[in-house]
Amino acid sequence: MSAKSFTERGGKLPLSNSSPAQKKSLIDSLKGVSFGPIGFITPAVTLIILFFITPVIILFILSFTELKASNFGTLQWWLPINWSLNNYVKIFNDQFITKFLGNTIFYVLTTLALFNFGSALLIALLTTHINRRAGFFFRLLWLLPRLTPSVIYILMWRRIAAAAPLGIINQFLGQGDGANLLLSQPWLFVIITNGLIGASFGLVIFTSAIEAIPRDYITASQVDGASTLQTIRHVILPMIKWPILFVITYQTLSLLTSFEQILLLTGGGPGLFKTETWALRAFHLALSTTTGNTQWGYGSAWAVILVIIGVGAAIVYMRVFKYDELVIEPKIDSL
Repeated sequence: MSAKSFTERGGKLPLSNSSPAQKKSLIDSLKGVSFGPIGFITPAVTLIILFFITPVIILFILSFTELKASNFGTLQWWLPINWSLNNYVKIFNDQFITKFLGNTIFYVLTTLALFNFGSALLIALLTTHINRRAGFFFRLLWLLPRLTPSVIYILMWRRIAAAAPLGIINQFLGQGDGANLLLSQPWLFVIITNGLIGASFGLVIFTSAIEAIPRDYITASQVDGASTLQTIRHVILPMIKWPILFVITYQTLSLLTSFEQILLLTGGGPGLFKTETWALRAFHLALSTTTGNTQWGYGSAWAVILVIIGVGAAIVYMRVFKYDELVIEPKIDSL
């Protein structure tokens, strides 16, 4: 039966793939799909993949290779046949590995306790219990070290600790023959210079968290006769456990990977690896060696171990602060 006779009897031909009716129905079906969330998240996901995930994958692969400046262009480092565990064996056989690990633990814990967490929390508590404008101005002063370029900031500290007659501290103490304090007390200046920068971050987070606490809780504690210290201990600190966890975790990871201030201030010295941290050791091996033969693969292996240490520290923090309980939705929201 022909198509013409079929239609004359009242039949309808099936719509072709390119028929206007089918195209219209497809458009109508797509109108119900929301591309808003996908459109907003795509740029962020793309940047994370390009600048975070991809470098980590490349770093991990490089850590198994012997890639360095002398064999760059000849070694096919991306082939599994050129991968081995030699770099990791070499690291754990390094006679100074305990020195680098000890320096890193001392630097991170001391700076975190005294400045990045301790001073930040203390200053936030103090500045939120005084005049609002005075507190804002005082917090603004703590942002200056972070806003100052690293080179200028470290040059200022080098001048402060310099030997007489140029050193500001020696001039203030009246020691005309004073020695260079960076050589005698290098860790003191490393911790202070890095701590003054790191304290500002926690200061902003803690201040925002404290000011977000409803005033009714503070007033109720005062009505019950609680002192300022008791209010801080039993009301404020329990209500900012989440910001405390975030600041401690973030600042620990930041201190583990930071090295530029130490590099500019002491270069890892004085002497033999006096202030050389794990991150600075990885930098020296991968990008700045005395022989000029940069060892990218070996330096990457040091960096991978540092990543593992950081992930382990974050897991410990989350267990200590009971992360699972912090993210539970309040029961009132489920009613």
